[in-house]
Order: sequence, then structure tokens, then C-alpha cells
Amino acid sequence: MAARRQKEVMQDEVHQNQILQELYLKELRTQKLYTQYHVNPRRKVHTITRKPMSWHDNLEEPADDRFLNLIHHATQGPRKKYPETQTESQEIGWDAEPLVNQERDDHRLNHFRVHTDITLYKAKMWSLGEVDRHR
Repeated sequence: MAARRQKEVMQDEVHQNQILQELYLKELRTQKLYTQYHVNPRRKVHTITRKPMSWHDNLEEPADDRFLNLIHHATQGPRKKYPETQTESQEIGWDAEPLVNQERDDHRLNHFRVHTDITLYKAKMWSLGEVDRHR
């Protein structure tokens, strides 16, 4: 393996010149000279702002009702635009009303935490670091 590395390192000037010549020819083959230039359509164009005191920029134009309706329709949410879902992803959350009426007085659904004197005492003891011997 060491002998193989010696051969790679020990190249004479003829081989070096041949490698450079192949490299230059390859570069010349792939080069293309551009003589026609155009504006890149994907690049953002910087717009120039209007002059605030110019009379021809401040002319009132009639409102286009069709365009305004189109813009207002586009800004609405999908539930206001369509009666049903249009995609599978819209099905999640389309019916946002809860299925069960959330009455806070109904004890069948609401199990609130109740604190009494003894539970408050024990919670305070645990917060101070007492070890529960029944656990």
C-alpha cells in the first residue's frame, strides 16, 4: 500500500502537464459565452413608490365591485366559503361545536377536586417533605 502511494505522489512533469491540458480542454468544452442578456423572471423587482404630491398618481379610480367581491371571498375562512369540507384535512375541526353540553352543575361529567381540612393538612405536610408511610 505504501508503494502505491509513492507512485501517486511521484509523478513527473509530463504527467502533470497532461492532467492540466485535459482539465483546460474540459473547461473549454463546458464553457458557454453569453451574448444575449435578459431580466430574470424569478427575481423580485424593486418597485418605486409613488410621489405623494403628484396629481396624476392621486386620481380617484372607480371601485371595481367584481374585484372587491373576489378579494372579500378569498379572505373568508373555509367554513364561510363552503358548506362542506373540500379536503380530508378540513374534516378535522370542521364541526367545532362540542358534542356534549358543558354544564358546570352536572356532577356526572364534572369531577372537581374537593379540599377539606384533612386534605389541606396532608397536602401541606407532603409539601414540607413528610414521607408517606402508607405508600
